[in-house]
Amino acid sequence: MNFNYDVIVVGAGHAGCEAACAAANMGSRTLLITMDMNKIAQMSCNPAVGGIAKGQIVREIDALGGQMGIVTDKTAIQFRMLNRSKGPAMWSPRAQSDRQKFIETWRSVIENTPNLYMWQDTVKELIIENNTVKGVRTALNLSIYATCVILTSGTFMNGLMHIGRTQIAGGRISEPASYGITEQLTRMGLTAGRMKTGTPVRIDGRSIDFSQTVKQEGENDFHQFSYLNDFTPRPLQQQPCWMVHTNEAVHEILRKGLPDSPLFNGQIKSIGPRYCPSIETKIVTFADKTEHQLFLEPEGESTHEYYLNGFSSSLPLEIQLAALQKIPAFENIQIYRPGYAIEYDYFDPTQLTHTLETKRIKNLFFAGQVNGTTGYEEAAGQGLIAGINAHRNVCGEEPFILHRDEAYIGVLIDDLVTKGVDEPYRMFTSRAEYRILLRQDDADMRLTEKAHRIGLATDKRYELMTEKKKMRDEIIDFARNYSIKPAYINPGLEQLGTTALKHGTKLIELILRPQLTIENIATLVPAFQHLLDQIPNRREEIIEAAEIIIKYDGYIQREKTIAEKIERLETIRIKGKFDYSQIKQLSTEARQKLQKIDPETIAQASRIPGISPSDINILLVLLGR
Repeated sequence: MNFNYDVIVVGAGHAGCEAACAAANMGSRTLLITMDMNKIAQMSCNPAVGGIAKGQIVREIDALGGQMGIVTDKTAIQFRMLNRSKGPAMWSPRAQSDRQKFIETWRSVIENTPNLYMWQDTVKELIIENNTVKGVRTALNLSIYATCVILTSGTFMNGLMHIGRTQIAGGRISEPASYGITEQLTRMGLTAGRMKTGTPVRIDGRSIDFSQTVKQEGENDFHQFSYLNDFTPRPLQQQPCWMVHTNEAVHEILRKGLPDSPLFNGQIKSIGPRYCPSIETKIVTFADKTEHQLFLEPEGESTHEYYLNGFSSSLPLEIQLAALQKIPAFENIQIYRPGYAIEYDYFDPTQLTHTLETKRIKNLFFAGQVNGTTGYEEAAGQGLIAGINAHRNVCGEEPFILHRDEAYIGVLIDDLVTKGVDEPYRMFTSRAEYRILLRQDDADMRLTEKAHRIGLATDKRYELMTEKKKMRDEIIDFARNYSIKPAYINPGLEQLGTTALKHGTKLIELILRPQLTIENIATLVPAFQHLLDQIPNRREEIIEAAEIIIKYDGYIQREKTIAEKIERLETIRIKGKFDYSQIKQLSTEARQKLQKIDPETIAQASRIPGISPSDINILLVLLGR
């Protein structure tokens, strides 16, 4: 074994896998260190990828040349596009995956990536000299060296699990915790904290009365995560999910168990995710609600194991079981394991730059839950950016940074390093001020050229993107320029349930009508139909992309204009130009926060909580602007 690498990645969760693949695919000799090579990219919580805003992140990862979308498409057992009743800015892809096949597929990706090597071990300490990371020391007493180290420790650093009053040290159920790194880095001046997350009971499907549930089928159209589009039709047998509800009898048992709940008896002192509360938190916070939805999600194509989404809990096992038995479908329930909560260490992400490199220790990167985030997708997006920038550090190249108008990943990282976190961070569409620009359908248009330019996105990806753009633009140009006469089109318009024309118009004006689509109007216009028939592949994807631009062009252009105005502030660099503690014109809060964050640009400074427009004006005056 070689003990010298360009990049070492500590932890093989979703952040670590993306980081390792990105660095290796760009040319860095990379080592991925994991405690267990059989649990690579383990889906510690629900067996699903994507969801609201999270699905957009996965499409961005794919557009950049990452792997999560490819692996998800290969292992999906159900796919749905969420928020279809809303505008396309809100559409969010989500897939259930076969948990075991997801791990197997990720391991195959890693083992077949050039420049990428694995080592099964636990990292106990970082090797740091003169505030620069040099490598790691492991439980097997090895010293392994690298130019850059990426820490993606998930919930393992000082992990402590809770089931009622029972406490078990560990990073996941039946997996040991990791010790030493937090203490080492806090001695060096980094600020650490504790967070909490939880997971629900796992149920044996043979004990469920499915006649007492509501079936939820997936969708089977052209949508998927990867723009490479190699996996249609879906390779695995598709599975339904099932819905049940709690009731007052369930809630009464849960309430009686609250004195033994680690969340309510003081046993857990750290902060949990507000937007994914435990069932015991729900019955207290929403005391007036008589029922809560729960979803049975299959763990795989051939297993009987089900994940009970919505019933995250750290209550004692007997309370969880008794409460579940009051749900008609679960009267004879058998479980594989109870739900549990876990506390773990994280580091204040304001101690990072936008590349995810720590400000205090050169060439040390953090990605994933170690930065205070929650969710596979948020972790994977960070891992990808950390892997890219670690490689670029090795090569002495400029940082790769995504801005808020370019990607949800850019919003995520800017929020972390600018605002910090006071609870586990989860991405929502509402966090993005330019969400009409950050749609799931056009992540390739936004990001693939950038990724190709730095050597991550392959030529194949780039060619698929340019081919799609060419065909999309041909459809739009045809619609803008093709004239329609009333006598020619009116009979067909009436059949499609829309108003007849009184005078000639361009085809695009008809497509703007809510009753009409590119596909149905093409049945009335042979020349348009002929153009659509020339699309060599990915027909539905390309037509959808063109239609969204046509129907929402006004909104898109307005957001672009706003983004361009803000972009001017992004170009005004202020890092290192001020000793904020000496600028008496600023408020005390502004001086303290600017000193702590040390923002790169005026735009970043303006997004720091507590920084007012007048503070920004003072900085602009001092710059002579």
